[in-house]
Amino acid sequence: MVYTDAGVVEQYRIYRRNPDLVLVDTTVIAKSPARFLTAGMGDALATWFEAKVCAEGGVRNMRGGASTRSALALAELCYKTLLADGVAALESLRHQEATPALERLVEANTLLSGLGFESSGLAAAHAVHNGLTTAAGTHDYMHGEKVAFGVITQLMLEDQPRTIVEEVLAFSKSVGLPVTFAGVGLGATPDADTLRRIAERATAPGETMHNEPFPVTPQLVEQAMRAANDAGMLWERNNG
Repeated sequence: MVYTDAGVVEQYRIYRRNPDLVLVDTTVIAKSPARFLTAGMGDALATWFEAKVCAEGGVRNMRGGASTRSALALAELCYKTLLADGVAALESLRHQEATPALERLVEANTLLSGLGFESSGLAAAHAVHNGLTTAAGTHDYMHGEKVAFGVITQLMLEDQPRTIVEEVLAFSKSVGLPVTFAGVGLGATPDADTLRRIAERATAPGETMHNEPFPVTPQLVEQAMRAANDAGMLWERNNG
């Protein structure tokens, strides 16, 4: 992903081949700031929801290929691993120990999320992230933190069951991911121009937003973002 000097997403960059080696040392990660691991979880959180949309809609992935059953299975495993091991993995960082939970979580953040999205595709959550980068207030927040809010927005856009929304909200709060506008630097009540600009960028021609199974307009995205913020605020009020 390439950003402008102003911090706005400019384009995805697709390389001709994958790296020969991806080496991740969990003993180093165990001593790293927890926010980095949490942001990785925010990015990985989108994998299952976006992959499912793309697979069900027969959408080509970002390399022009078709999704496979194995890719979808990896994406689902990614989500289940986050729910099962996210909190324990963060606890591992508190003790600076490379525990089995941290090993599994790093696998989800890196391998399962990477293969899941590359082999299936992206949808609304990452498009919302791209839109959020147009707002200067979000520039202090990491990619995965903004994607996490994009996941909740996608769930609202798709009118997903309340049980799924609450599961995602509960997980997000348990690991410190943002669930409101304020959580991604927009303040409690962002102005209409800011939200419109975000929504317009999220629905720009060629954006992954259009992998959703219905036409998506800036107005729909704006409504979904407001609904996501309302759901997050309600969850915070009801759950401390």
